Amino acid sequence: MSALDGARRDLAALPKAHLHLHFTGSMRPATLWELAAQRGIRLPRSLIDDVALQVEPTRRGWFRFQRQYDAARAVVDSEQAMRRILHEAALDDAAEGSGRLELQVDPTSYAPFVGGLTPAIEIVLDQAARSEQETGVSIGMVIAASRTRHPLDARTLARLAVRHAGPVVGFGLSNDERRGATAEFAPAFRIAREAGLLAVPHGGELLGPAHVRDVVEHLGPHRLGHGVRAAEDPALLDHVISAGIGLEVCPASNASLGVVEQAADVPLRRLVDAGAQIALGADDPLLFGARLLDQYETARASGFDDAELAELAASSIRISAAPEAVKQRLLSGVRDWLAAPVPAGAGGSAPPTGPQRS
Repeated sequence: MSALDGARRDLAALPKAHLHLHFTGSMRPATLWELAAQRGIRLPRSLIDDVALQVEPTRRGWFRFQRQYDAARAVVDSEQAMRRILHEAALDDAAEGSGRLELQVDPTSYAPFVGGLTPAIEIVLDQAARSEQETGVSIGMVIAASRTRHPLDARTLARLAVRHAGPVVGFGLSNDERRGATAEFAPAFRIAREAGLLAVPHGGELLGPAHVRDVVEHLGPHRLGHGVRAAEDPALLDHVISAGIGLEVCPASNASLGVVEQAADVPLRRLVDAGAQIALGADDPLLFGARLLDQYETARASGFDDAELAELAASSIRISAAPEAVKQRLLSGVRDWLAAPVPAGAGGSAPPTGPQRS
């Protein structure tokens, strides 16, 4: 360990990749409020009080979360709104040092307003290309199916994702892990994997190690959305690591949804020490009140020094679907960040603002 490893550099200057962010959940609160006012939509108090969501890890808790998410999504009823949300997500990532964004979207939610699934996908892909040029953030899209809908719908989305492979880099599966039978979504993931897309389903957040095994066995993931519950079973964690499956860890999200008491309780140290490939993510900052930089602040507050934070950032870049040239540029930036002397008086960034429970 070098003499600089205990120093506290500016985490916003650390190049990183953001691999777990949902489309509507990325929206700025101010944008939500403005769009709602324009449409005469009355938002629930929980979406205007600027307080991070806190629910219990039960079906009732998930219902409360989903109700808020649906209320926010109701304002996204036009191509203009979709473009604005994506561009602002890219701008926010750029401000936090993210050089690669892989944004997850379920086009089913927006298709009725723009003429169908294909137009919805083409809108976000066109805006992603524009935003990449304007912000310098490399952007890939992940098309996601929902566990709350029929597995045949997932196959339809997988085929559409394949048709747009390139700017679409992966295929996901989200929503309440307790809904649907994982094995029934296997054909959709087979379609995506055979076309070269990354398989990036959610798993191992609300449910424990058995659910991680189920997802790994049936969906063949390259990365797991969350996956933190694998830490509860050392043999399973070893299998996940040996299979090269990355974990998209979202501390603030886990705290808001009651998976852990507070963000710092996420078993990040255990996962890293075991050799897991980690990408920190914000999930739904609109609801959870914490963006990407806050996740790195949480790791720092949990005892990760600058060398370890740099390795977390490097890990996120390595397990991304970014073009190789982008990966190498960002990894070089990580090395430069760690090698640079800390400015005199630097004390790091402010404490994490993610949800905490007492």
